[in-house]
Amino acid sequence: MRVTSKGIKKRATRRFEVASQPPAPRKPLAQMAQVLSPGALPEPEPPMKQQEEWSENLNVRMICKDCKEDPPNLYEDHSSGDLMCADCGLVMMQRTVDMSSEWRTFSNDDQGNDDPSRVGDGPNALLNGAQLNTSIAFGDGLKSRELHRAQSKANLDKGNKGLLQAYKQIGALCDGWQLPGTVSDTAKHLYKDADESKLFKGKSQEALIAGCVFLACRRNNVPRSFREVMELTKVSKKEIGRTFKTLEQFLMNRDKESNKGKVSIAGGQLVAQEGYTGTKTANPAELCERFCDVLNLPRATSNVAVGLAERMTATGVLAGRSPLSTTAACIYMAGHLMNQIKSAKEIQVVAHVSDSTIRHAYKLLYQEKDKLITEDILARGADPERLPKPS
Repeated sequence: MRVTSKGIKKRATRRFEVASQPPAPRKPLAQMAQVLSPGALPEPEPPMKQQEEWSENLNVRMICKDCKEDPPNLYEDHSSGDLMCADCGLVMMQRTVDMSSEWRTFSNDDQGNDDPSRVGDGPNALLNGAQLNTSIAFGDGLKSRELHRAQSKANLDKGNKGLLQAYKQIGALCDGWQLPGTVSDTAKHLYKDADESKLFKGKSQEALIAGCVFLACRRNNVPRSFREVMELTKVSKKEIGRTFKTLEQFLMNRDKESNKGKVSIAGGQLVAQEGYTGTKTANPAELCERFCDVLNLPRATSNVAVGLAERMTATGVLAGRSPLSTTAACIYMAGHLMNQIKSAKEIQVVAHVSDSTIRHAYKLLYQEKDKLITEDILARGADPERLPKPS
């Protein structure tokens, strides 16, 4: 290492500059040690600024630097991938990525089964198997047709074919009642579980579908009566009830075996998991709302009928009777209370019970009218003096 006079002078100059710098000012003692008086609280430290999440600024727009028109008149040429100004022809971007599909599909003008789709349907949990089979397209040539027919016969899954037919029938039944999609999905899952078990071997498919739809309606709080299901599915009421009981017993036994010995932690305690406990009978209050809508009764009358049904269930009046007859009697009574009278024969068409049954149930309600007609019902405009005396 060579030592020159120039280097010695340079190092000496640096030492002199460092020594000549004034010392840093000291902080006052009040800031160095803050003494708090008794009962005083220290000042909170200012919160640290959090880094804001990035978001795209939608106010930034691309305009032509020559025309400077706002809004800009831009044209995208998909063949060349250029984005240009439609007024002066200035190219703004090159080789842009086309995010649209690579084909155009005209389902009505499809010629020769020419489907440009590159993928198939997603896996369906309601069907058996992995559903990853490869299918040969149906072409115009004779060999192509023979290959397509042979491959279809080799990969034909009769189980899935039967399931698809049942699912189609379940969807049609639920659409006929205008039920929500959850009811249709629940009924399909119930049918698949029942089809996989040996308990329903030999059962009629129509009866099993009717039982699944009936149980799905109850589990989703949109109950339907056995008579309504019978009229829709053309299956006897006795067969629907038998299938419904078998389905409930099957579900309870299956969940009992699957949850046997399993526990969960809730609030720091071990709690045994509960399985399927079965459904309850139809609630007359829920049936009142639907039947009143069919009878075109006002909302106030429907609310009075629901109140009567809830009060009837709480007091035990008409206990043990069919929910249809009790619902019809509540609607008959609410109609007279609100001066929106519906005859027993009109209610009979909707509730599917005889008019004599409705009148007999109304007679029992009339005897307990003091318990059923509450202050809330009177506040809605109900007048007990309008009630006719049962014969």
